[in-house]
Amino acid sequence: MLMTFKTVFPELSDAEAEKLQAIASLKILREGDVAVPQEYDMEEGRPRRTLFIVRRGEIEIFRARNGFLEHVASRYENEILGEEMLLEPEKVHHVSCRTIVESEVLVIRRIDIEALLQAEPDMARKIYRQLAMNAYQRMEGEDLIRSHTETDSLGDIEVPNHAYYGSQTERALRNFKITGLPISHFPVLLKSLALIKKAAARANADADNLLRKPNPTLDLTVGDAIIRACDEIIAGNQFLHSQFKVDVIQGGAGTSTNMNANEVIAKRARELLGYPRHYTAEKIVDPNDDVNMSQSTNDVYPTALRLTLALTYTDLTAAMETLIQAFYAKSEEFSHILKMGRTQLQDAVPMTLGQEFRAFGVTLEEDIDKLDRNAPLLGEVNLGGTAIGTGALASPEYPARVIAELNKLLHTDMKATHIELRQAADLVEATWDTGAFVLFSGIVKRVAVKLSKICNDLRLLNSGPLAGFGDIRLPHVQPGSSIMPGKVNPVIPEVVNQVAFQVIGNDLTVTIASEGGQLQLNAFEPIIAFNMFQSIEMMTRAMKTLAEHVGGITVTEKDRERLRLRVEQSPGLATFLIPRIGYKAAAAIVKEVISSGQTVKEVVLAQGIMDAAEWESFMHADNLTKPYRPKR
Repeated sequence: MLMTFKTVFPELSDAEAEKLQAIASLKILREGDVAVPQEYDMEEGRPRRTLFIVRRGEIEIFRARNGFLEHVASRYENEILGEEMLLEPEKVHHVSCRTIVESEVLVIRRIDIEALLQAEPDMARKIYRQLAMNAYQRMEGEDLIRSHTETDSLGDIEVPNHAYYGSQTERALRNFKITGLPISHFPVLLKSLALIKKAAARANADADNLLRKPNPTLDLTVGDAIIRACDEIIAGNQFLHSQFKVDVIQGGAGTSTNMNANEVIAKRARELLGYPRHYTAEKIVDPNDDVNMSQSTNDVYPTALRLTLALTYTDLTAAMETLIQAFYAKSEEFSHILKMGRTQLQDAVPMTLGQEFRAFGVTLEEDIDKLDRNAPLLGEVNLGGTAIGTGALASPEYPARVIAELNKLLHTDMKATHIELRQAADLVEATWDTGAFVLFSGIVKRVAVKLSKICNDLRLLNSGPLAGFGDIRLPHVQPGSSIMPGKVNPVIPEVVNQVAFQVIGNDLTVTIASEGGQLQLNAFEPIIAFNMFQSIEMMTRAMKTLAEHVGGITVTEKDRERLRLRVEQSPGLATFLIPRIGYKAAAAIVKEVISSGQTVKEVVLAQGIMDAAEWESFMHADNLTKPYRPKR
C-alpha cells in the first residue's frame, strides 16, 4: 500500500506516505458494480465525500444522457478517482462510476484527508500540485483512450471502452480504410437493419435463449432488450447511429455491416438489462447467438439493401414531382412567348417557350411511373434463406414468420404502406441474384440522362448575355469569375449535370459488380449498395436544388420582343410556305433570305406570294406552334 501512495504522489516522503496509509482502507469491488457501491457516493448528483486510488482493475467513469450511459474515461492501476473532492469540494459529482473488472482500491474519506492536509501544509502542497498536474495533462489530451480485450474466432483484439461495437467491427475499421465514409452516412440503412433484427427477435420470441432474464431485478427478457435496442435505432437515436462506423465499401459481402449492427444492438441490450455494455463475466446478450439468431449476412444484408431502396426512392420521386411542377408552372407562364425551335443547333420551326418547358416536365413524369412500377421487385427478399438459401439454422416456420413481422413493422411503425415484402420463389437463386438492383439502377440512370439533357438546354437557352441564345434568364446565384467582372455562370445546371455524370458512372459500377457474383453469393453487394444509395441521395438533392432554381427563371419584355423578331427573321418560317408554293420555291426563298439579309416577310411580300394582311394572319402564334397547314 505504501508503494502505491509513493507512485501516485512521488513528491511525498516515506513518512508522509505512511500518514496517508493510516487514513486509507483497502476495498475489493466486484465486477459490474454500478455507481461503485452506494456508500462511497461515486454517483452523479451525490456529494463528493471519498477519494479512490486504484491498485488493480478498471473503473469506468460515465454519465447518463437521454437514457444512454456515455463513457467519459477509465481509471487503472495507480490512478486517482474522485480528486474533485479536494479541488472543488463544494460541488456534487457530475459523473458516475462502475467497475469493469474486479478491482482493488484504496479509499480515503474526505473528512479524514482534509484534517490531515490542514495539519500538514507542506504535504498538502505536494498533493495539490500533483492533482493539478494530473488535471492539466488530461486537458492536454494525455488521458488516452482506454480499451478492453474482446475475443472472436481470430483471437484477441482491443476495443475502445466507449464503443458500442465489438471485435468484428474493430477488425473491419482496421481493414477497410477505403472511402472514410461510414455506413451511418445512410441512416435509412441502419433503420432497415434494425427493423430486420427486431422482426427476427419477434419471430424467434419463443426461443429459450431470448426468453432468458439475466438480471433478477428486472422483468426484462433478452429478446425484449434486443427489441428495445432496435427501437432506439429505428427512432433515429444519433448516439447509437454514430456507432455504425464500418466503411461503406468493404470486403465480405456485407458481413462487417451485419456484425456492426449485431454488436451495437447486443451491447445496448446489455445496458438495458442493467449491465455494462462490455460486461465480460458471461454472455448476457450475444451478437451472434441472440441478435443474429436464424440469420446470415447473406439474407439480412441484401434484404436491408432492398428495404432501404424501397424506403428512399419515394424521396426521389417526390423531388421529381416538385421539379416537374416547377417546369409546368413555367410552361403556363411562358405559354404566349413565341420563339424559334432548334434542331442540331440550327433554326427549325417556331414554338412557344411554354411548349419547351412543358416537355421538360413530361419527360421526367414518365419516369416516376417507371420507378413506381418496378419498385415491387425490391419487395422480393431471401430473408430466412440464411447462408446460401437453404435455410440452415432457421426453423421451417421462420421465413414466413419473420417476413410477416417485418411487413407489420413497415406498415404500422414506419407507415410505409407502399412496401409489401414477400418471400422469393427460390431462396437459393434469390441469395445471389442482384437483377433487381441492375434494373432499378438503370431507371435512375435513365432519369439522370434526361435531367442532364434538360440542364444542357437550360445552359444553352441562358447563354449570353449578348453573344449567346439569351432565350431565358437563369437566377444569378453567385459571381462567376475571379478575373472577368460581372460574369455570372449557370452554376446550378452545371452541378446537376455533374450529379448526372456521377449517377451514370454509378450505374456502370452496379452492372459490373452484379456480373461479378460467383456461385451462391455476390460478394460485391457493398459497392452496389453504396452506388445506388449515393445515386438516389444525390439525385434527390439535385432535383430539389434545380426545382428552386427553375422557379426563378425569367423572360423580360425586351427578351420577348427579341425572340419574336428572331422568328420573323428566321428562314425557318419558309417551311410553312410549302403547301402554298412547294418545297423547291420555299428552299429558294431560304437561300435569298440568307444571301440578301432580308426577312422572309420582305421576300414574300416582294414576290407577291402574300399581302400584308395575309402575312399577319399567317404569323399568328397558333398557326406556327400547333398543327396547321396553310391553304394555297
